[in-house]
Amino acid sequence: MRGEAVGKDRASAMLKVVREDDDLRSSTKDRIIEAAFATLKEEGFAGTSARAIARRGGFNQALIFYHFGTLNDLLLATLDKTSAERMSRYRDSMGEALSVDEKIQTATRLYREDLGSGHITVISEMVAGSLSRPDLGPEVVARMEPWIAFTEGVIGDLLAGSIFESAVNPRTLAFAVVALYLGVDLLSHLDHDNSRAEALFQMAGAMGPFLAPIFGND
Repeated sequence: MRGEAVGKDRASAMLKVVREDDDLRSSTKDRIIEAAFATLKEEGFAGTSARAIARRGGFNQALIFYHFGTLNDLLLATLDKTSAERMSRYRDSMGEALSVDEKIQTATRLYREDLGSGHITVISEMVAGSLSRPDLGPEVVARMEPWIAFTEGVIGDLLAGSIFESAVNPRTLAFAVVALYLGVDLLSHLDHDNSRAEALFQMAGAMGPFLAPIFGND
């Protein structure tokens, strides 16, 4: 019985060590991703090297390759993290917006949050950077699919029961919306001018009351 108890104690101790090691790995990876996000935001894709990330985060750059394998994998993990956080915010907020007018207002608010948090900057830098990196481009494109699917769902809900339900393909329109979002982001980021994006949202907001009856939100 004593040997059995000792065995259980050893197993518990080993499990504790494994859990602590996993927590440490997770904490370190989060720290590296945060540093990569900040570097992309402040220095752009061209300035986001392993050395620059490590310098900003205050760790040895060898940790990047130990935990992520390659710099590309780290940058994609960074894009995954910010996208997951923003997707959660979009799902919650858009789910609470019922009318087309409310959805436009909510989308405008969320866009401004994207801008303020640096999410838009990171996406724009990754898109721009992937244009010259054939190995990175397909991975970035693949990460836009959840956003297309989400937008398709929002559009489908709006179209349901409207006169456009049978005439408009939600998937096609969702692709166009996401492409417009990315294009506006990229251009605004490149010339450091967000006024045109704001003008688009203002125009959409002005159209909201006129669109409401069409979509059955009057």
